[in-house]
Parts: sequence; structure tokens; C-alpha cells
Amino acid sequence: MPVKQYRPTSPGRRHMLGFDFSNLTRRRPEKSLVRKLTKSGGHNVNGRYTARRKSGGHKRRYRLIDFVREKLGVPARVLSLEYDPNRTARIALLRYADGEKRYIVAPEGLAVGQVLVSGPDADIQVGNTLPLRKITQGSTIHNIQLRPGQKARLVRSAGVSAQLLAKEGDYAHVRLPSGEMRLIHLDCTATMGQVGNPEHENIDIGKAGRNRWLGFKPRTRGMAKNPVDHPMGGGEGRSKSGHHPVTPWGFPTKGYKTRKPNKASNSMIIRRRKTGKGA
Repeated sequence: MPVKQYRPTSPGRRHMLGFDFSNLTRRRPEKSLVRKLTKSGGHNVNGRYTARRKSGGHKRRYRLIDFVREKLGVPARVLSLEYDPNRTARIALLRYADGEKRYIVAPEGLAVGQVLVSGPDADIQVGNTLPLRKITQGSTIHNIQLRPGQKARLVRSAGVSAQLLAKEGDYAHVRLPSGEMRLIHLDCTATMGQVGNPEHENIDIGKAGRNRWLGFKPRTRGMAKNPVDHPMGGGEGRSKSGHHPVTPWGFPTKGYKTRKPNKASNSMIIRRRKTGKGA
């Protein structure tokens, strides 16, 4: 999808980049696959403010996405490629042979009219979903399950992909976009190809108001706050006072490991992201 550059009618427009949506084939979503989406504004069910910098944003409706693809062996034709305001990737509307319609995350190269199939007997082509044991080594995959039967949890953002490196026993060695090497059971399914909309990384927000449309509030530096509000606040003028970067509750923010050392899934991680070390 080409990136659109705006005319510099204002400082905010000067460097703003967006999409022209030229490859989308439908403007309004399928009514039967849309649900109401309420916003919490960063508050939990008790009304307490638990997630900072979240408020406002444009009104959205949630599209029901099929992350399981459990209709095995039933061919589905791609009806349209659509925009989804709730994710960075584009979505595709499928109509199965039995008449049912479902949304999926659209992979790169998917075209309207293409026929997709999920199941162990499906062909190895872009958009088809197969168990990892049926996918050849070295293949590019996305939309990966962590446990058989559950919905896909991994590799769903725009432009990302994973690679199936090897198979050993009942597990496959998968390299994730972060560089992490992970063991995933061979009965878990994955979709062939790369997630579509790779140009998303080239988007320039351009102005602060556009972030507000997305539901993100501005961030205030801790050093600019009062001592009662932040551990790094206060002082006469600008004063770092030798304090290391922390959250408002005093937890370190740079280089501080938050993952539990005895987490059960540690045994499934062969190599961590960035560090190159195992679990």
C-alpha cells in the first residue's frame, strides 16, 4: 500500500505521512462481524486509574477476527480487503463454501478472489493455515498458535513474519520477529506468508493531535513533576539529583528485568531476544 505525503499547509502537516488506502476494496465492514467497542480510559473494573496515558480517541467498532481457522478443509474465497482501526495490519473478508463469512489478518500478496484452505491437507501457499508439522523448514509464517486449539497469539502485527527453522521430536524451532528462538508444538497451526501492510513502519504521526485520535495522552517527564508525584521530581531548577530513571512507584525503567525467573514457559525459549542467551 503506497504511503501518502500531505501538502505542508501547517507545521504538523509538513512531515506527516499516511496511507492512501488504494488497495482496499471495501469501505464499510461486514455488519454481522462487527461488535460495539467500549473504552475504559485507563480505568479498571473498579474505576481505579491503572493504565496511564490512555484516554479519548476516535470511536471504533471491533471486527471479529478468526485467529483459529478451525473450518478444516472448507475452501474460502477472499471477498474484500479492508481497513481495521484496531490493528496495524489489514484484514480480509472470507466467504466459505457453506456461506459463512469470517475475517482474517490479511497476509502480504493476498488478492481478492483467491481461494484459501486451512487444515493438514492444505497446499503450502500464502494465506493457507496448516499445522507446523506439515510446513516445510525455512518457510515464512505468521499467526502462530502457542498451544494447540487456542487462537493464534504470535506474529500478528503489520509487516512481521517468523521463520520455521527446524523440527525436533514433537516441537518446532521458530525464530520470531524479535530474534527470539522458541519451541512450539508441531500440532500448533500457523498461516503461510508475511503479515500485510509492511509500509506501516514508514508512517510519520506528524503532530501530537494525531496521537490523541489514537487514544494516547501526552507523557509528562518525571523530572518536571513535584516530589509528591514522582521520585525524580522537585529540586531548584533542573535537578537530576543523581537518581536513576524510575517509574512513579520507584521501579527501575532501563535494563530492569520484569520477567519471572521461574516462569513455566522459560523452558520453551532457546534464545532470548537481543541477549542471544537461552532461558
